[in-house]
Amino acid sequence: MKKYYTRACNFYYGSESKLRIKKKLSLPLNGNSLISFDCIELINRKSKKIINIKKIKNLPKVIKNKVTVDLKNITKKKNFSNLSFNNFPLLMGILNVTPDSFSDGGKFLKNYSAKHHIKKMINDGVDIIDIGGESTKPGSQDVYSKNEWKRIKSKLIFLSKKKSFISLDTRKSIIMEKSLKYRINLINDVSGLSYDNKTLNFLKEYKKPFIIHHIKGSPKTMQLNPNYKNVLLDIYDFFEKKLKLIRSKKIKHNNIILDPGIGFGKNLKHNITLISQISIFHSLGYPIMLGLSRKRFIKDLSGNNDSKERIGGTVSSSLYSMLQGVQILRVHDVNELKQAIKVFKKLIFI
Repeated sequence: MKKYYTRACNFYYGSESKLRIKKKLSLPLNGNSLISFDCIELINRKSKKIINIKKIKNLPKVIKNKVTVDLKNITKKKNFSNLSFNNFPLLMGILNVTPDSFSDGGKFLKNYSAKHHIKKMINDGVDIIDIGGESTKPGSQDVYSKNEWKRIKSKLIFLSKKKSFISLDTRKSIIMEKSLKYRINLINDVSGLSYDNKTLNFLKEYKKPFIIHHIKGSPKTMQLNPNYKNVLLDIYDFFEKKLKLIRSKKIKHNNIILDPGIGFGKNLKHNITLISQISIFHSLGYPIMLGLSRKRFIKDLSGNNDSKERIGGTVSSSLYSMLQGVQILRVHDVNELKQAIKVFKKLIFI
């Protein structure tokens, strides 16, 4: 039997969205009346079709049952730890404590510069601060855990004294364990929980919220001619398999975020497909995070090769993602994104 996927589409916003929901012409996305949809795209590996929600009842029973389950996931309010998505998207500010990250390598290695950046992000209204001591840019080499810990420890101590929601960007369970005393709230493992076979045991024992991140290969090899049968559906299936594995390991909580990994083993076409149809992942029932900030796809589209000069592309792709209900954006430029989102929401959510 063919496998079908359900993607919410044809969105409405603000007062128009609320009115359409009241008249039962649209369904709320993620339980939020400010954004709704009146169509789904029913997709399989060979075809896709746009269907109005009023016509779902006419589908064959098996397909209708599958779509009904998906719609429950798409429309339900997503709860996550002590974060609220009522005022979406949340901004995850990046603190790279590395000498070689693709955009800001070496900038925050010293304590004074890292502390200044932390204070600035907090003042700019950041929701989450993501700290990492190992670069995962294309072609990067593994870092010994001893060196990774040395890079982040003092910054983590300083950060733990603030009231920020702390995300730890690491692939290593030993770094996760050492960080426990410093009030970490979230594990961001870009390997998709695959790099370290002790990570799942850590997550089970300490019940920490975490991100399932898609990557094809490793940071060193991921951009060497990545290929997919269908990037959108292949990554959807990846998430489904990971969620089944997690449940089989007796990790029962739902404090899980999905990140399709823009630029992690994807070429330009893959990245554009994922961003333009990101709403498909709502049917899995978990919050979505995207890392678009200063990424190479912006250079490929605009011709601007300096990563620090890609704020325009970051803003435009972030706003587009927000219009599809993405709950978290991982960004370098908190103030600029915060400002853009506030203005844009005032204009569109009226």
